[in-house]
Amino acid sequence: MHLSEEEEDYNLSLSKFESMLKTNKILFFDSEEFEEIILHYLDMGKASLAKKALKLALEQHPKSTGLKLVQVEMLVYDDKLDLAEKLLNELFAIEPHNEEIYIQKANIYSKRDNHEKAVELLETALQYTDDYADVYNLIGMEYLFMDNLELAKENFIKCLEEDFEDQAALYNVVYCFEFLDQNEEAIAYLTQYIDKNPYSEIAWHQIGRLNYGLKKYEEALRAFEYATYIDDEFLGAFMEKAKSLERLKRYEEAIESYNRTIELDDPTSYALLRIGKCYEKLGNKALALKFFNKTVHEDPLLDKGWIAITDFYVRQKNFQKALFYVNKALNIDNENRFYWKRYATINKEMNFFEEAEFGYRKAVEYGDYMLDTWLFWVDILQFLGEYESAVHALLQASEYFPEEYEIEYRLAGLYLMLHETDKGKFHLSNGLRLNFKNRTILELLFPTVWARKLVQNAVNKHLDK
Repeated sequence: MHLSEEEEDYNLSLSKFESMLKTNKILFFDSEEFEEIILHYLDMGKASLAKKALKLALEQHPKSTGLKLVQVEMLVYDDKLDLAEKLLNELFAIEPHNEEIYIQKANIYSKRDNHEKAVELLETALQYTDDYADVYNLIGMEYLFMDNLELAKENFIKCLEEDFEDQAALYNVVYCFEFLDQNEEAIAYLTQYIDKNPYSEIAWHQIGRLNYGLKKYEEALRAFEYATYIDDEFLGAFMEKAKSLERLKRYEEAIESYNRTIELDDPTSYALLRIGKCYEKLGNKALALKFFNKTVHEDPLLDKGWIAITDFYVRQKNFQKALFYVNKALNIDNENRFYWKRYATINKEMNFFEEAEFGYRKAVEYGDYMLDTWLFWVDILQFLGEYESAVHALLQASEYFPEEYEIEYRLAGLYLMLHETDKGKFHLSNGLRLNFKNRTILELLFPTVWARKLVQNAVNKHLDK
């Protein structure tokens, strides 16, 4: 690869400067060379070397405005905002039309959270700059800080009109469209952008991503394919392409695309998991299981990997194996609600009701507040004769589901079993009011309660309404 003349000069200046530091000989550099050297060290996070270079630079070029502006940038970097502002005011008196002075002043106001003043200064900088794209980009960022997404979007678009290859601005435009829930408008904008820059793999990738979010999988696939044609090492595009193919049930092609991501980089647990899912959809159980095992080997902490293996064996009705793997998962992370729920479900299938009850209790304890989890737990508590514990669990559940007939009918049945007639009648009335049609829940779960005269009277009374 051949370097340009500018790149060769830049590398030479850098080598010369570092050699000077080693030998303690003072060599001469012009002010622009110093600026590039200082900014290089700042970009690399080597602040001490940048400060050394600046000190030498100002000794050799004490009147250089460019170097003083770099000094301002370093003062801002160190949060010495008052000193930076003082120096800028001195520079402004000498060069009132220097756009960089306005940009750096705006940076200081931005650091002080005065983003309106920063925008005002940047708009003044537009009057003096030749680099409109950079200033529009900075204005866009200030509007982002103010959560004014419409004006941020407008300025990022202006930035791209000046420099359509500014990838950061392109990402920011799409971010604004998405945040404003304007996905269709984003696709329309990117389509226009591609007319000017048809080989932008980023734009194609973003169009694909937006279409995927809108469940337009064919359009998404087409866009991701263009992105991979332009850049055949675009890992993200291959991953998204595979996801689109999977959604379209083109599992063999999806596997090819996931495999391409593995060729481009180290295997990810996500890609391995999805390949396993695709093989399972194709009916190739052996390869599905092989890739599920690879997934948990690659990332033992990925719960989706263990869940995939467990669910695989559950679907095969091989509950012993399913229990073995969910126990392995719980040994790694015993606070995972998804593991505990599967542990409970598997034990219930095997008629190990005490273990199942423990599993559902743990699932709820660790944050599983799904209605079915509460109901499975309560029904097992009832089966085990633990009526008071079942009532307590249902009252907890009712805080999350205050108008749920399944809870009300169960509370009615349990209270009546416990001879708390008034509470039973209250919850029976609620259940009948919320969903009269499904009153058979009470008959199914509490046949002796259902046969009671007061229950039948309440049902008949409701029928007469």
